[in-house]
Amino acid sequence: MADTSAPVEQFPVRVLGGPTALFEYGGLRFLTDPTFDAPREYPVPGGRLSKTAPASAAPAGLGRIDVVLLSHDEHPDNLDDSGRALLADVPLTLTTPGGGQRLGAEARGLADWESIDLDRADGGTVTVTGVPALHGPGTREEVEPVTGQVVGFVLTGPDLPTVYVSGDNASLGLVEEIAERFGPVGTAILFAGAPRFPQLFDGAPIVLDSAQAADAARILGARRVVPVHYDSWAHFTEGRDELVAAFTDAGLIDRLDLGDRN
Repeated sequence: MADTSAPVEQFPVRVLGGPTALFEYGGLRFLTDPTFDAPREYPVPGGRLSKTAPASAAPAGLGRIDVVLLSHDEHPDNLDDSGRALLADVPLTLTTPGGGQRLGAEARGLADWESIDLDRADGGTVTVTGVPALHGPGTREEVEPVTGQVVGFVLTGPDLPTVYVSGDNASLGLVEEIAERFGPVGTAILFAGAPRFPQLFDGAPIVLDSAQAADAARILGARRVVPVHYDSWAHFTEGRDELVAAFTDAGLIDRLDLGDRN
């Protein structure tokens, strides 16, 4: 369990659309799953993915990025063409073990519970731990052959609140495992949106739906939840209204932070 005496001061999270968010933590600037293409369609096995809205900022306007936290590299709604180009200018991309092999020298894959220490300008370190995620309902053996390998992240550091970035995770059981090791969490950046495909898993969500996101907040003891991955794509079936309703019903609306979207 995390040290509950750690400070709980919150830091700004800039939500850019889709799964993409920018935040500074321990003096380092982190970007989640970069997607900056204009609205378009992408061919994928068995169909197409449709992006319906642009990001609220372009890569050139983001300033320095020290680390990309990439849930996975195999789907364009998590890493599109513009996002892939951006990786070349970022010193470090943390992602799945498979993605670490595919993306080149500046990428490093993290296995479940594997950690890396990043130097801070003040002389300290930020620890990033890869945590398990499942991109669909079921066991790893059932899910990964269909939707691929996914990773989430936990960020910790002396005198810093714990941060959880879920990635494309649909498993509350895995959230419970993460909470046992790291809870309570200061900020949870939860991928939501209940994306569904009729041909996959009988149409069940392959990332958390809104009610599950509220459940995850409770399990984590999260003091703040910043949802991402719920807009800008046609296959996301739940959005802002459903999130607000779910957190209200769960008595957790005071913890929901829809982020700075400028």
